[in-house]
Amino acid sequence: MSRVTAPAPHRSAGRIAVVASAISVGGVAIAAAAGFAGLTYAVARFIVTPAKARRERIRIISVDTTAGTVAMTSTPDTRLPGRYGFHFDEGRGYARLGEVLHDNGQVVVRRVDAVDEGVLASAKRGGLLGWYYRRPADAGLPFTEVTVETPVGPAPAWLVPPVDAVPGDDTLGGRWAIIVHGRGVVRGETLRAVPSFREAGFASLVVSYRNDGEAPASADHRYGLGLTEWADVEAAIDFAVARGAREVVLMGWSMGGALVLQTLIRSKHQDVIRGLVLESPVVDWRTTLRYQGDVLHLPEPMQGSVLRILGTTRLSSITGQAEPIDFDALDLVSGASQITVPILILHSDDDGFVPSTASHALAQALPDLVEFEVFSVARHTKLWNIDPERFDRTIREWLARLP
Repeated sequence: MSRVTAPAPHRSAGRIAVVASAISVGGVAIAAAAGFAGLTYAVARFIVTPAKARRERIRIISVDTTAGTVAMTSTPDTRLPGRYGFHFDEGRGYARLGEVLHDNGQVVVRRVDAVDEGVLASAKRGGLLGWYYRRPADAGLPFTEVTVETPVGPAPAWLVPPVDAVPGDDTLGGRWAIIVHGRGVVRGETLRAVPSFREAGFASLVVSYRNDGEAPASADHRYGLGLTEWADVEAAIDFAVARGAREVVLMGWSMGGALVLQTLIRSKHQDVIRGLVLESPVVDWRTTLRYQGDVLHLPEPMQGSVLRILGTTRLSSITGQAEPIDFDALDLVSGASQITVPILILHSDDDGFVPSTASHALAQALPDLVEFEVFSVARHTKLWNIDPERFDRTIREWLARLP
């Protein structure tokens, strides 16, 4: 009978320790890989998913109803000079805020110009907006509620006549501006620009588009970053042309800039589009997303993976997209040769959300077509708020120079 010899205790223990260590390291690696993949997916999904509510991260410290002031935490946005909108109570309340009266670096005190909805004195948190005006009536503008028939259904819009329009006359003239808001907001964002077009003799069509919470949703309920939404802007041009428009200027704010750029190069109405005005625009989505990834301290491999998920047919379906994002088509710096009409860009070099680098690059690529009005301090889509006189004057003078 053969003898069975037990392994030496210390050797057995050594093997067990090595195996346990390998399992532990492997488990950490698997967990790390899963965490990387999960965060990458979450970021990709966030980019193309419309937000359901506006975030209210600014803490309200006190409200003095007698003095007409509000004290809040000091942030790069709350300490900006100028006039702003302020939403609170989960979006049910809205106030218009004026100049900064005091700022010690931790607490900002601003003047309250008006409380349009809700009770600001009982609010605990809120969010700052660049819009100021939410409806045409807030800005003293005459308007008509109209509907634009888009490929996804009827989308509401405001139609504001030019200053020389005859009351009661349906004829609005041949010059129209179609004004397009950005990502995660609604058409009220753009009302600040309407007076400039109105005074220059343009009828203004302030539009909504798919997935913005006012217009119908697309089948996939996802942003196309301009590649799908441009068709709704095209429908707005159809609306204008059917009512006598012979010259159309498109204006886009932030992601709305990407929409009108896509409309410019894809539209069947090339003969009526006379120019573009771009406010804090996304001219190249890769530049914008990589900038935001750096701000969030996302590692470079993760940023590249996010772009692959969004841009690949096989992977983009996991974010719910009906179609992948063609980032090459959205790069209008590389595609600058497709642009044949004058463009006015208004962008702040310290935008903080959409970098002005692609705007500068487009201006350099098309020096004969692109006029670039560079702001500073203004931050994203808050150029009018910082200097409304300069903002209005720049647009009016550019419109006057259009062929």
